Amino acid sequence: MKIYRNLRIKDKHKNSVVAIGNFDGIHLGHQKVLKQAKLKSKKEGLPFGLITFEPMPVMFFNPKVRNHRINQLKQKKYQLDKLRLDFLVIIKFDKKFSLLSADYFIKKIINDRIKSKYIFVSKNFRFGKNRKGNTQTLKYYENVYNYKTIITNPLLNLKKTISSSLIRKKISLSKINEVNKLLNRNWCVVGKVVKGKKRGRKIGFPTCNINLNDYIVPRLGVYSVIAETNSFRKKGIANVGYRPTFNGQNLLLEVNIFGINKNLYNKVIKVDFLKFIRTEKKFKNLEHLKKQIKLDIKQAKK
Repeated sequence: MKIYRNLRIKDKHKNSVVAIGNFDGIHLGHQKVLKQAKLKSKKEGLPFGLITFEPMPVMFFNPKVRNHRINQLKQKKYQLDKLRLDFLVIIKFDKKFSLLSADYFIKKIINDRIKSKYIFVSKNFRFGKNRKGNTQTLKYYENVYNYKTIITNPLLNLKKTISSSLIRKKISLSKINEVNKLLNRNWCVVGKVVKGKKRGRKIGFPTCNINLNDYIVPRLGVYSVIAETNSFRKKGIANVGYRPTFNGQNLLLEVNIFGINKNLYNKVIKVDFLKFIRTEKKFKNLEHLKKQIKLDIKQAKK
């Protein structure tokens, strides 16, 4: 999969089938759309690509929106590569781009730079300055620029539309089993291990500390997880929270990896969330905390 961080698209990727959107999480609904687009590209003998935006527009327009992502960009690229796209266009969403009109986006980007022949978008797709562009705008210019707009139908689960918003809500409610089904894989956080105060090691349960950064924050508490690096894949437990027993102030993901007892500082770890065990709580003393951790580990190993 060729990745473009500019609009200098090679000729072999022009006259293409493209999907446009944020595609945060690449959930089952996204996968359905991308598979439909892939089939169309095969049928028409055209290259197949995706146009996405970085940062996500909602995070650009509202700096207060921090913990929002289901996946980081690197994870999105990995998932898209697995779906065998020919190319990915990552448009930098900045002040200049946000001021471009919908008409300009269609003429200069979709037509002049990419020369799209089929455009796959959701029915609620909005684009251009002040979000004035929509599916009707795309339809209006079809004959002018010789492309066809394909408006995708949402995928339903228990009569609810599968969407990134729904998945974020379920993550925040700790409904991890449901989240993993909607993603068709385990929801995971990928991050670099940072130095902590080594309290876990002192009480016999060493942890790898990871900042959540822009990830959506799951319900605070303890989860069964799988931790993975380039050299191992191990089960474990993780706590998402502020460590109230120690009067912690900053939010952390702390992972106790079964069978690993070594320094992993600055290592990048992927943490797959499997199941919610209990909410975070404050303990009277360290002995109460250690006793609960032992119970958590026993529960996680089940």
